[in-house]
Amino acid sequence: MILPVSSNKNNNMSVFGKDPKDKKLMYDKDTLLENTFNTRMRANYDKFTNALTIYLTKGLKGSKNANFYEFLTMGMIPYVVGSITLMSVFNSANKHFSHFAGAKASAVGRKMALGVLFYGILKSVTKSFVTTPVKWLTGVDTELPYAKVNYELPEYPSDSDITNIENHKVFESKDFPRWDLLYNKDVNKRNEYYDKVAKKLGLGDNLNDSDQEVKPLIKKIAIKTDMAKILSSYLWAAAGVCYAFQDPWLNYLNAATLKIWKPKEFIHSLKVFKRSAVDSAKSFFKGSGKGLQKHSGKIMLGVAAASSIIGVINAVVNIKNQKNDVIDKNRKSVVN
Repeated sequence: MILPVSSNKNNNMSVFGKDPKDKKLMYDKDTLLENTFNTRMRANYDKFTNALTIYLTKGLKGSKNANFYEFLTMGMIPYVVGSITLMSVFNSANKHFSHFAGAKASAVGRKMALGVLFYGILKSVTKSFVTTPVKWLTGVDTELPYAKVNYELPEYPSDSDITNIENHKVFESKDFPRWDLLYNKDVNKRNEYYDKVAKKLGLGDNLNDSDQEVKPLIKKIAIKTDMAKILSSYLWAAAGVCYAFQDPWLNYLNAATLKIWKPKEFIHSLKVFKRSAVDSAKSFFKGSGKGLQKHSGKIMLGVAAASSIIGVINAVVNIKNQKNDVIDKNRKSVVN
C-alpha cells in the first residue's frame, strides 16, 4: 500500500512487502506506477485515510515535517464534511415539520442527497472523457502516477530513517514534470517512451533526440488537457445534479434499502433502481414544460459533451499542427 512509514513506535502505518516480517519498503525511491483502476483507488484511499489521521495530527501539533502536499490533501476533509452536511440539511429537520411539509422536505432532501452523490461521482469519472482520448491519440497519459519517497527530519531522539510515501502525478507540475521517471533503465531503450510519443505525434521514427523534441509538445498537451478536464468535469457534474432531481428517482428512494440480509427487499430495491435510472434519464432528456425549459436537459448534456470533445480536439489537433513550430528541421536536436 502507498502509506507513510516511520520508525516512530507511535506510528502504526507501514509500507512493507507481502510478508510483515520483511522490513523492506515497497518503494525505496521515486517510482513510476501503472495508471490502473486499482492504483487510483489505492492512492485515493491512502490520501483520505492519511488526511484524517497522520496529516491532520502533524498539522495540529506543528510538525516540522508537515508540507504543502499534506495541506492540499487535507482539503478532502471539508469537501466530505460539506457534502454530508448538504445531504442531511433537509432530512434532519423533517421531524419538526407538519406531515405534509415534512413529506415535501423529505423529497427535496433525498433528491439533494442523490445530487451530491452524482456530482461527486461524475466530477471524478468524467475526467477520463478527456484524458483517455488524449492518451489514445498522442500517447501522453497526463494522469500517469508515481510514488514519491520523502525522507523526513527526526522529531524524537529515537527516530531514524523516517520515510513517508506521497501520491503524485508525473505531469502535475507543468514547469517541472518528472521527465526522469519516463526514461528506460536500459541504455539501449532509454528514449523508448519519447520515441512512442514522437511516432504518435507524427514526428517519425529513429529521431536523434526524441526526448528533447517532444518535451515542449508534451507540456502543451498536459496544460491543455488539464484545462479541458477541469472545465468538462464540472459541466458533467452539473448534469449529474440535474439528473438526480428527476421525479422518477423518488420511486427508488422510497424503496431503497441496504439490508442485504433481507434478499427479497434488497433485490426489489435494485430492480426499482434500474427502472428509476432509465425513467429519470428519459425524463431528463425529454424535459417538461415549454420552450427552453423543455430542452434544458438536452442543452446541459450537449454543453457537457461539447466541452469534452472540444477539449480533446484542442489538445490534440492544435498540438500536431504546432509540431513544425517547435522543431527546427535544420538542427539535429532541439534543446528544451
